Amino acid sequence: MKIYAHRGCSGTHPENTLAAFKAAAELPIDGVELDVHLTKDGEVVVIHDEKINRTTNGKGYVKDMTLSELKKYDCGSWFSEKWEGERIPTLDEALEVFEHTQHRLNIEIKSDIFPYDSLVGKVIDSAEKYGMGDRIVISSFNHEDIQKVCRDTDVETAILTSQIFVDVYDYARVIGTTRIHLSLPSAFRRMATDALRKGAIVYVYTVNSLEYAAELRKIGVHGIFTDYPERMLTEIK
Repeated sequence: MKIYAHRGCSGTHPENTLAAFKAAAELPIDGVELDVHLTKDGEVVVIHDEKINRTTNGKGYVKDMTLSELKKYDCGSWFSEKWEGERIPTLDEALEVFEHTQHRLNIEIKSDIFPYDSLVGKVIDSAEKYGMGDRIVISSFNHEDIQKVCRDTDVETAILTSQIFVDVYDYARVIGTTRIHLSLPSAFRRMATDALRKGAIVYVYTVNSLEYAAELRKIGVHGIFTDYPERMLTEIK
C-alpha cells in the first residue's frame, strides 16, 4: 500500500509549506499531496483553503490577492513558533523540492468552489517545465476539471469524493479516469470494494490511524494520504 504525505508532513509541520515538503522529500515514501489555488495576478500557489485566515496571520481570499501580497503573510507560526517566517509557496517552489527525488506529486485543484479557468493548464505547464509531467496526478472535487484533463492530456487524474456512490467506478469512467480518491468513511462502504473488484485504483484520505490503515490494506486499497507519513512508513509499509 502506497503512502502519500498529505499536504507534506502536515502532522509535524505547518501544512503545504516548504518545510513540510522538505521533510517529506527526505522520506522513502511514494508521494506527496498538495493543494493549489490561483492568485489575482495568475500565479499558482500552494494552500488548501480559499481564504488565508486559518493558516496565516492574514485574512481574505487567495483569489483577491497578488502573489506579492500573499508573500507578506506568515504561514508557519499558527502551527508553532518554530516555523515562524514560512511563506505561502508557489507551485514552482514546491516542485523544486521534489525535482530530483523519486516522489510522485498529487496536485489537488481547489476549484470546487471558485472556478479557476486557467489553473489546470498552468499546473501542467509547471510540471513539464521541471520534467515532472509523468510524475503528477491531478485530482479535484471539481470533476469538470478532471474530465477536461482526461480529454485534452495524457496526465494521470483522479476524482475526489466524500459522497457515497452506488457505482463510483462507472461514474469515474464517465469522467475518463479509473483512479478514485475516497474519504476514509466511504472507503469502508461497498462502493470501495466494488470499485476495486472492477479494476479501479483507490486511494483513501486522510488516514492517521494505524488501525484504519491496516484495515484498508486488508480491503486492498492501493494507497493512503496521511498527515504522519513517517509513522505510517515504519508501521505498515
